[in-house]
Amino acid sequence: MSVSKGEYNGRTQTHIRHCRHRPDTAGRLIILIGLFLTGAGAWLAVLGGSVYYVLMGLALLLSGYLIWKRSLLGAWLYALAFIATLIWAVWEAGWEFWPLVARVFAFAVLAFLVTLAVPALRRAQGRAPCRVTRWASVVLAIGIAATFTLFFFPKSVLEAEHIAAVTKADPNEQPTNWEHWGNTTSGTRFVAMDQINKNNIDKLQVAWTAHTGDIPESTGSGAEDQNTPLQIGDTLYVCTPYSKVLALDVDTGKEKWRYDSKATAPNWQRCRGLGYFDATASASTVAQARAEVAQPAGDQNPSSTDGTTPAGTMPDSQPANAVTCARRLFLPTTDARLIAINADNGQPCTEFGNMGTVDLKVGMGEVKDGYYQQTSTPLVAGNLVIVGGRVADNFAVDEPPGVVRAFNVISGNLEWAWDPGNPDITGAPPEGQTYTRGTPNVWSAMSYDAKLGLVYLPTGNATPDFYAAQRTELDDKYSSSIVALDVKTGKVRWHFQTTHHDLWDFDLPAQPLLYDIPDGKGGTNFALVQVTKQGEIFMLDRVTGKPLAQVQEKPVPQGNVKGERYAATQPFSVGMPSIGNQTLKEADMWGATAFDQLLCRIQFKGMRHDGVYTPPGEDRALQFPGSLGGMNWGGVSVDPTTNYMFVNDMRLGLANYMIPRDKVGAGASGIEMGVVPQDGTPYGAMRERFLSQLGIPCQKPPFGTMTAIDLKTRKIVWQVPVGTVQDTGPLGIRMSMPIPVGMPTLGPSLATQAGLLFFAGTQDFYLRAYDSATGKEIWKSRLPVGSQSGPMSYISPKPASSTL
Repeated sequence: MSVSKGEYNGRTQTHIRHCRHRPDTAGRLIILIGLFLTGAGAWLAVLGGSVYYVLMGLALLLSGYLIWKRSLLGAWLYALAFIATLIWAVWEAGWEFWPLVARVFAFAVLAFLVTLAVPALRRAQGRAPCRVTRWASVVLAIGIAATFTLFFFPKSVLEAEHIAAVTKADPNEQPTNWEHWGNTTSGTRFVAMDQINKNNIDKLQVAWTAHTGDIPESTGSGAEDQNTPLQIGDTLYVCTPYSKVLALDVDTGKEKWRYDSKATAPNWQRCRGLGYFDATASASTVAQARAEVAQPAGDQNPSSTDGTTPAGTMPDSQPANAVTCARRLFLPTTDARLIAINADNGQPCTEFGNMGTVDLKVGMGEVKDGYYQQTSTPLVAGNLVIVGGRVADNFAVDEPPGVVRAFNVISGNLEWAWDPGNPDITGAPPEGQTYTRGTPNVWSAMSYDAKLGLVYLPTGNATPDFYAAQRTELDDKYSSSIVALDVKTGKVRWHFQTTHHDLWDFDLPAQPLLYDIPDGKGGTNFALVQVTKQGEIFMLDRVTGKPLAQVQEKPVPQGNVKGERYAATQPFSVGMPSIGNQTLKEADMWGATAFDQLLCRIQFKGMRHDGVYTPPGEDRALQFPGSLGGMNWGGVSVDPTTNYMFVNDMRLGLANYMIPRDKVGAGASGIEMGVVPQDGTPYGAMRERFLSQLGIPCQKPPFGTMTAIDLKTRKIVWQVPVGTVQDTGPLGIRMSMPIPVGMPTLGPSLATQAGLLFFAGTQDFYLRAYDSATGKEIWKSRLPVGSQSGPMSYISPKPASSTL
């Protein structure tokens, strides 16, 4: 059938009427985007950043105007600008998936809309439809769909080159209990069990669920469940953020008893773990403890604060030669008490301290609510229970002491104290004195080597964090260091500093790993491995403190804050891998779209950034990693069958600047982000997360990874992103899409002899299992809420049962 010219034109005019909104709408949208890119791009160019955005903005302004005027030239101009964007994106970002998506995806969607408008533009100029345009639409649609599909597949950072074999577990070596926070006092977080393995993990199901009854309050810093339970025989022991203890049946989850310490704290409600001691396991320990109960430690034993029974002595009704409560738990509370609890019935062990409690504020001087508390697990080392304490950061110079104290596990007598600011005080302070205030503290978990008789402390820095001119020589000596103490005396054997004159809050956050590594010559290196907030990993000889992996002192940038002093160099562990601590550049900026990426570039160019040790100043500076890390309190796990150590990290920058004292407002809080007062110094400080306007980290993904490191070769075996945006997203809105960009992690992992690695510390609500040889995720199970708790595993005392 033939079609007359009139008929054709009539249909064309009708089609134009139906579709005339397409070029108009597309043109207006492109003009708006062009205005934003031109304005913000000009700002970036003035700051010395990329000129791409302003050029792209001008191109879009002209393109959008022409399309709005129904000129086909506008579509051609957009096509040229889009092709130029593709070339620029590959030139700047290479072929990395997520950086390319941020630069290209939004413009690809816009290009698709332009191709849909092209037929109307052609008809408006009296031209027939073009097959090329149709094919361009199809190609773009396929490309957009394919790219979106790829969102849901993990992008490995580094894949394993070989597959480590799984070693069969020896039934004689399988543990009977999980008695310490890290399973052992060495912090290995490994279980020599293979009942749950790669072949049957798909059948793993929830056996039971228990509820603590805690309801987080909306005040303060909020309660966070960071507990790793202990398992002793048929009982699981759990502590809650509000300093309660629950004893649960390991097979059913049925509550046997609970203990409520009635602790109160205005912020930082945490309990990461309990200590455990079994006096029946050692006759010598029992005999020694009985002698110490009968003869208290005199002037080293502070009296109770309520005037009843001196701490460490026996009440009159208790025979002096009796030791009750042989199996006991030690609960560290958020209001600075150490409580001994009978593991069998949940009652206080009355011979410990004052009717079961040692007041940790004794000898500390003034302790305001929330300024000193226990968050990490106490260390049970032989017949001692050893505690440090969290000291509130950034309120003032005269904050509570960072003293570490060892108490007798039975009597609660103070056996020794290590005061970083006064080595002459080895017990209780002399009458009228206190432990040295404002000294470096130990808020994280400690480790213990019974054979060497050494306790290993990861220290923080003296308060406040970001101004340190007032710190003493001893403050600087022991700040941000690993300190090895003689377990009998509390005397320093050696110490190794990981950050000199710390101005970044680079506390050592994690329990040191104690691990024996074959030296390749038939011998063994007695190693200590310490992860840090700055993404460095130090490997030391735990006998001497000397580096086993090479450490170099490298020059670092110097600051100009009035009155401050700066370390000329900092130690870099060049003999071990560094994780997530690269010096950022503008091209590393990222966003969910090209638009928030541009705003992140503007933020970045408006800050000073010279790498990990960028010193704080009165100008806005970027610290990356920020004070959360890097690595944090979760520590590491290790598989001794492969010598693989597993490290999880987060990659969150911190924007900060110093505020002269006369400009520090009354709202300074010292808690988390915002203005911190730093009273007693010339400056307060501002701390802000380096996020886009959408609340997304401004640097490219991943924002958190899991890494396997071979401790023999000291090389990375594999590294993968961990976590998805399913339960979070832009502006805090849940995306409900499991896109595995790799999210910030916080919490411990668990390695098993079955070649599995378990982890739950992500921002989506899952417990995951990875193949520990490759890093491939092979199983996950939905949790009711997000978790920072550490997985642990045990075998029920009843036959043919195992529980994770």
